[in-house]
Amino acid sequence: MLIHFQRKCDKNLKQSKIDEIAEIYKFSKDIVEKIDRIYGERTERLLIALKKPNSKYFIRVNTLKSDSEEVIRNLMQKGIEVYRHDVIEEAIFLPTKGPFELPKTEMKITADKYASESVIQGSNLYAPGVINCHGLRKNQRVTIVDEFGEAVGVGIAQMSENDVLALRRGMAVEVTDSVYRIPTLRESREFELGYIYPQSLPAMITSRILDPRPGEDIIDMCAAPGGKTSHLAQLMENNGQIVAVDKNKTKIHKLLNTLIRLGVKNTQVICHDARYIDIDFPTLKANKVLVDPPCSSLGVRPKLFDYTSTEEINSLAEYQKQILKTASKIVKLGGIVVYSTCTLTVEENEEVIKYAIENCNLELIEERKFFYGSPGIQRTFNKATLAQRFEPDVHEDCQGYFIAKMERKR
Repeated sequence: MLIHFQRKCDKNLKQSKIDEIAEIYKFSKDIVEKIDRIYGERTERLLIALKKPNSKYFIRVNTLKSDSEEVIRNLMQKGIEVYRHDVIEEAIFLPTKGPFELPKTEMKITADKYASESVIQGSNLYAPGVINCHGLRKNQRVTIVDEFGEAVGVGIAQMSENDVLALRRGMAVEVTDSVYRIPTLRESREFELGYIYPQSLPAMITSRILDPRPGEDIIDMCAAPGGKTSHLAQLMENNGQIVAVDKNKTKIHKLLNTLIRLGVKNTQVICHDARYIDIDFPTLKANKVLVDPPCSSLGVRPKLFDYTSTEEINSLAEYQKQILKTASKIVKLGGIVVYSTCTLTVEENEEVIKYAIENCNLELIEERKFFYGSPGIQRTFNKATLAQRFEPDVHEDCQGYFIAKMERKR
């Protein structure tokens, strides 16, 4: 009886600590519980890391149009500090500066979560991301705060309150000071000409692990907005065929624009639900398939707050399993399927791979050349350590990520 009482007290104390951590760091209790189950005493350290940007801002040089030496030279001439990755030759990065203390202003305006997470890194604030700008006047110096009132940046208003509410487009505030600073390149000549594409290091590693070769048939099952698709094309030197699939019409337009800007010529785009591509396109087969499905995005940094629930995570995991099952049907015998997410939950990562091994004729295989993360969670299933995780508290230059490489055996 006494032992049972003690166990109950210990459990309550642990739950009390989880509740406290959830409130302090502004994450749902469900998320904190899931991270605690994986990382235990590292939980707080990992949440703190998630709330900061990556220590390095990575960019992929598009070798279909340029090369790393030319891009680095051009950026350095603009006074931008830029470095080349030691192994991934198309990867370059800018160091993230900060944190900095923000100057005080009398006027505050509120931005939504995603806008705040951009502003905190130095991006300008655009009208669609504004939640509240009561009394805002053009040319006024303002502090931008997130939905919890935490300051993320300071800048000069380019629009009045009436303009923001009436137009709902355009730059609302030009940011002059931010907590962290990364030079913006989206308005640069290099971006406009398609020489560069902002992309995380694990995302680039994912395409490298798939190892697309010139002349091969590749399927990217969740392709928009085109980052990995265009990377696959450049690794193939525009030789062979990529079928890029996505069901979101708005995202398809972004995908097409990306492919055009980057000079991709070997890709066919299909607007379709990837879960049913084997049924509606029965002749579609590939040497290699990339599965980068929608996920809870828990690994994306900086993450100012996140209240994703267990129900939402479980729903996403079921969707991911369906897509992976279809991938196993369209990849040729002996072909490769690479699965990746930008999240940390076991439900969306190791458990999805376990399902694929048990139900989809896929076998998890070792990746030696491009293994830069930590091994997968061993207790989930045999050989889970062959997958790799990128963990924000360990891999400070990366977002949280998961990659698994599989082969169709029969």
